Amino acid sequence: MKVGLSLSRCLRDIVEAKVLFEDVLVVIARTDLDPYNDAHWKQIFDGYLYGGVSHPEWAGMEDEEEHLRHVLKQLYDHGKLHQPRQFGAHPTRLPYYWLDTFAPEEEIAKNPAAQKAWDNYKLIAGLS
Repeated sequence: MKVGLSLSRCLRDIVEAKVLFEDVLVVIARTDLDPYNDAHWKQIFDGYLYGGVSHPEWAGMEDEEEHLRHVLKQLYDHGKLHQPRQFGAHPTRLPYYWLDTFAPEEEIAKNPAAQKAWDNYKLIAGLS
């Protein structure tokens, strides 16, 4: 499971199939928007497409507007979009934007296949 830390970059990765929607636990965005509000969407889309107030993370994705908004609405509808600005917080932009999460080791231990995969992952991670 993944935790995203950037709406623009995470949506781009999902639309470009670098990350599966099903693998996303939550995206913690620095936005305060309603994806069903056309004015909010237009402002966000233009900002991420052309830059200005934000980084142009969607440069060259003009033809993906419908797909980007669809994924945003899915995140919102499935409770996978958290926007701290709606509660007065102002998170900073980070250079990384995906965090991987893992099941607790006691849960992994209950499943021999999961335990073997976890052990292999730890071995490989230790090599890098």
